[in-house]
Amino acid sequence: MALSITEDCTACDACVEPCPNSAISVADPIFVIDSELCTECVGHEDEPQCMLVCPADCIIPDPAHPETQDELLAKYQSMHG
Repeated sequence: MALSITEDCTACDACVEPCPNSAISVADPIFVIDSELCTECVGHEDEPQCMLVCPADCIIPDPAHPETQDELLAKYQSMHG
């Protein structure tokens, strides 16, 4: 399942750089995660890097975009060949 950023986001920018899919971008007033690009780092890392670096602990699974590990891996492979 893709991840999402809650309203607790402080817009610190810590999550943007570690994302291997460039799925995180600036919005107003908080950052957002593009569910079409988010793979929870499956295929790249063992756990979502944005969640590891977020000082506000505001990145959570997005129940509106459920995906299995296999689906996340397939999405990652389609983006990165």
